[in-house]
Amino acid sequence: MAAEGSGLNAPAAAVTRLVVPDGAHLAAYDAALARGYLPASNRGAELAAEHRRLIAEDPAGLLARMHDPDGRGPVVVTPDGSQHRRIPSTQRWMFDGPGGDEPGGFVGSISLRWNFSHAPLPPHVLGHIGYSVVPWAQRRGHATRALGLMLAIAREQGFERVEITTDLDNAASQKVILANGGVLVGEFDKGPAWLHSHGLRFVVDLA
Repeated sequence: MAAEGSGLNAPAAAVTRLVVPDGAHLAAYDAALARGYLPASNRGAELAAEHRRLIAEDPAGLLARMHDPDGRGPVVVTPDGSQHRRIPSTQRWMFDGPGGDEPGGFVGSISLRWNFSHAPLPPHVLGHIGYSVVPWAQRRGHATRALGLMLAIAREQGFERVEITTDLDNAASQKVILANGGVLVGEFDKGPAWLHSHGLRFVVDLA
């Protein structure tokens, strides 16, 4: 019998890996969508349904959206109904697992976006990084670890600083950003594209 407090019978600690979206992982992503996972987007369930359709009909087209460094994907529709040209972006899927041939379970996604020629972000784009975790794997540190890994990717790509925004009432996301060195800039008006709702803006210095 294990001694009390030895941890020998404790569940294994969660591990977060970032995976480049590819055909080998589409089934896991599709299963998460079917289970109720919603990608980080104001379109929510609509986007999840669209991704499931593309997995069945045009998986290569969907994967091209996930890594779009030239901003060639479909237009972005903001809550006010306006359409905007897509800016360059790349996405990683979060998996909970040890690596190797077995990827573990899909637990979320995180994306990095930037303007053409690294100009300031357009007003309708709320920060350089967005992420979401599946409901059944939240509060296990996946978002915190994934953000740290994505910040390393941003640094490798020459970013000196990134902006990340959250809703005013999203305390969990605010903790994730603070845990990764984010500094609160303040509250801001998201502008007409987002119906003048308010959010919090953070900056992470990567220099």
